[in-house]
Amino acid sequence: MEQLGLVPLPARQEAREGLYEFGDDPTCSINVQTPEAKHAVARLAAELESHYGLTLRVADGLSDIRLHVQTNESTVSTEGYRLDVSRAGVSIEAADVAGIFYGIVTLGQLMDAGERLGQRRSVPSVYVEDAPCYRWRGMMLDVGRHFFPVSFIKSYIDLIALHKMNTFHWHLTEDTGWRLEIKKYPRLTEVGAWRSATMVGSRRDEPRRLDVPHGGFYTQEQVREVVQYAASRFVSVVPEIEMPGHCVAALAAYPELSCTGGPFEVSPSLSIQKDVYCAGNPKTFEFLEHVLDEVASLFPSAYVHIGGDECPKDRWRAHDLDQQRMASEALADEDELQSWFIRQIASVLGAHNRRLIGWDEILEGGLVPDATVMSWRGVGGGVAAANAGHDVVMTPTSHCYFDFYQSELTAEEPLSWEGRVLTLEQVYGFVPTSPEIDADKVHHVLGGQGNVWTEFIPTMDHVEYMSLPRMSAMAEALWTPADLRAYEGFLHRLEMQLERWDRMGVNYRRLSKPAG
Repeated sequence: MEQLGLVPLPARQEAREGLYEFGDDPTCSINVQTPEAKHAVARLAAELESHYGLTLRVADGLSDIRLHVQTNESTVSTEGYRLDVSRAGVSIEAADVAGIFYGIVTLGQLMDAGERLGQRRSVPSVYVEDAPCYRWRGMMLDVGRHFFPVSFIKSYIDLIALHKMNTFHWHLTEDTGWRLEIKKYPRLTEVGAWRSATMVGSRRDEPRRLDVPHGGFYTQEQVREVVQYAASRFVSVVPEIEMPGHCVAALAAYPELSCTGGPFEVSPSLSIQKDVYCAGNPKTFEFLEHVLDEVASLFPSAYVHIGGDECPKDRWRAHDLDQQRMASEALADEDELQSWFIRQIASVLGAHNRRLIGWDEILEGGLVPDATVMSWRGVGGGVAAANAGHDVVMTPTSHCYFDFYQSELTAEEPLSWEGRVLTLEQVYGFVPTSPEIDADKVHHVLGGQGNVWTEFIPTMDHVEYMSLPRMSAMAEALWTPADLRAYEGFLHRLEMQLERWDRMGVNYRRLSKPAG
């Protein structure tokens, strides 16, 4: 079955005799009429057009491809599907339209297999029964360090969807740039979206080298366009608005929200900046509440990511207002002040029926009730959070940081983080569920994601190179049961996946390079 080249590998697949060949007028029937269903059919039509130059016609009754969403109890789980290809036609059955979509993605890969076999308009006969292992199957893209246009964001979402992933984590704000239009605070993009220079070269270079100005932002209309585009591919867009740290771009626009009053410039540096939002100033929370009001209106995702990582606390220690806040709230130290800060934000998000998610530093000083932890500094934070009854997304640097080098032969790779390597095989070995999590708490592990931080990734081609094929390995780690996965088999199937990327014009890292 490896010759079919299915990535991620289905939970169950059975080869059958024969093929199904499409005629000149392929038809499709579907038993639900919703916008989501229409998008799924559009995906199917795109596959037929791409592979065979055929135009799909939707028809009632007997058809070449039958799509059926179960409206009552089904043995197919959420996002799962059953795909049956025989000489009589193609059938995809699912419990929801997302499952239909993923069945169509698999069918597209089977069309690839038919073409490789030299069969004109033919799909190999096969039965596939499939469902994901994890609910959160994501990729993150940092647009704060380097800005990328809407057209590329859509292409990135296409890659996510074609890997049966369902979450796009959009890192929108940083010390180095604020990328989201907020109507109430226009200076966030007038000032905060632009920096006078960008650090280039290695972090070890002395003196540090600076290059050209850089900037850009997404209008609210563009954001709605991206969110709708992602939804049509069953991808949820989770925005990240960084706080209390990583916020110098915002402070450059509104310095009165800081502890020192500024002035500030949007940072050209890759280093962590000392300045943070003032936790003792009521205007800080008025500002953030208004920002999050607009964020909630733009993003229907159940989650809003608030960062919470790498927050220096020196400014709080030295500032009267922050020390007064600690005294009035009976907070023992600055870690508890950060926890108090995040509780205020969780309350704002709760009023919008949104859940707070943050990096594992939000554990410091006490975890906010109902918060979800994204564990990046290893899995320890995720283990502690899950055992305490909190939902967790595992994304440790050991397996999930796609800004690291892809080979020990770093001289042959584009510049990245010195001393950090993450090979394709290491990504493939990722298991989100740690044995240290109590058996009755394992369900709190929602899944995992790959992260593309862009300190050293200034171009769209470079993002693709760093993402692929590691995204494929991550997709299989999150979709396929661990006992079915084998790296050598994955590599064999991946070779066939690369042919599709060649047709798409994607700039992936070639497997012929040393694996490291």
